[in-house]
Amino acid sequence: MKKIGLYVNEQYREAEIEESLRLVDLLRDELHLTGTKLGCGEGECGACTVLLDGKAVSSCLILACHADGGHVMTVEGLEKDGKLHPLQEAFLEFGAFQCGFCTPGMLMSAYALLLHNPDPSDEEIKLALSGNLCRCTGYQKIIDAVRKAAAMMRAEQA
Repeated sequence: MKKIGLYVNEQYREAEIEESLRLVDLLRDELHLTGTKLGCGEGECGACTVLLDGKAVSSCLILACHADGGHVMTVEGLEKDGKLHPLQEAFLEFGAFQCGFCTPGMLMSAYALLLHNPDPSDEEIKLALSGNLCRCTGYQKIIDAVRKAAAMMRAEQA
């Protein structure tokens, strides 16, 4: 067992874990943040995408002990004070989800993109989302939603 401490959605958390525990399992099973989904378990589908120190990562491929001292943001961290993030609002507006299983990972990959590029082209959005699979919606509504969220976020900054 190993004791770790990390910031999850800006809140300091400690846990005593097995060294083989994956970050996705820490988030879902120990910290009860079930927005992060476990899909393939092999880093291919993007359902488990979270931000680790500002970068989008597949949490199924990261050992929780490697996040010790780090900052993790899950989909639950997007909403602030009961207000949806512009990405979440845009996903709703454009119907950019159906079953919703891929949505948390899509949101987190898009958020990572917009942190570093507030005005991405469609090609840049496609590249940022290329590690996330959706079997229901198709990708155009998702791309449209990310483009709209980017515009909303830029307007908030102005």
